[in-house]
Amino acid sequence: MAQIPEPRRPVPGNIPNAGQYASVGLQFAIGIMAFTFAGSWLDGRLGTSPWLLLIGVMVGFGLSGFWIYRRLVVAPRERAKTEKTEERR
Repeated sequence: MAQIPEPRRPVPGNIPNAGQYASVGLQFAIGIMAFTFAGSWLDGRLGTSPWLLLIGVMVGFGLSGFWIYRRLVVAPRERAKTEKTEERR
């Protein structure tokens, strides 16, 4: 009869790191929506419809993508670099 393996337990050090990645999609959407609404509001005030709305969508997409890239790629790389320098001491 086959043995049932024990369930895997999460590594305690990785649980706090998982929480910071859970909201990335929501933050991406909020960034785009904020600039979209700002562009729409400015279009209504200035009568430039739809140009500022489109610019707001593009700026929101670009800044949100850049922010997420920094958070998911650059920040862990910098954190690993500082941990290596602390180990050498």
